[in-house]
Amino acid sequence: MIQIDYSQLLEELREVARDAGREIMRIYESSIEVNFKDDGSPVTLADEAAENVILGKLKEIIPDIPIISEENSSSHQAEVTEQFFLIDPLDGTKEFLKKDGLGSFTVNIGLIENRIPTLGVVYAPALDRMFFASSATGAFEESKKGIQKITIRPVPNSGPIAVASVSHRDESTNNWLNSNHIKDTISIGSSLKFCLVACGEADVYPRFGPTMEWDTAAGDAVLRSAGGKVLLPSGELFSYGKSNYRNSAFIAHGSF
Repeated sequence: MIQIDYSQLLEELREVARDAGREIMRIYESSIEVNFKDDGSPVTLADEAAENVILGKLKEIIPDIPIISEENSSSHQAEVTEQFFLIDPLDGTKEFLKKDGLGSFTVNIGLIENRIPTLGVVYAPALDRMFFASSATGAFEESKKGIQKITIRPVPNSGPIAVASVSHRDESTNNWLNSNHIKDTISIGSSLKFCLVACGEADVYPRFGPTMEWDTAAGDAVLRSAGGKVLLPSGELFSYGKSNYRNSAFIAHGSF
């Protein structure tokens, strides 16, 4: 494997994410043209512009690590290696298209090593919240308040708070929440769900609906680096490099 200075790489990737975020916001503030992929999911000029920024910069910064990216369909056929990037240039496209003022869409850059996410950057450009982390440095949030180290919180006496998808919440999720006696839920889009658990604004994120590895890798890395864990419903550790980079159900835990 290529030896990595995680602190230096995070510095560089934060700038990459900001550059991609500027492209996204430029298009967000103008008219948005939407196309649809073969699976019916929407893709915009913002997805493509952000991806071009990220792929170009990554190839300059660290050219020898393969990149699997949502909008580069040919990369989805790539053989899994011991070290690779997973990129979602605009996670939460449906939330992006709503223009609802919530800003729950993100730029995701995640690094996988030996099937585990070891580094991640999640940037929500409309909210100006940047989460970045690695297994070597811990997890941090950069916002208008500056840079702060983040960790999961103890479950409060008032009970746990779950985060759940805005666009993809299903009956299995509702059943899980009910069976675990969780009454308080935050509904939000994109990989911000992982990050809210990581920074102690929530306690658990159950996901039973479909996701791809580029949807989860960066946020997963942030959560694990903040002291959390991501498990299969059976309790086994959630890992990466699966067939077609397709995820199964998982539960992202803080202290819960």
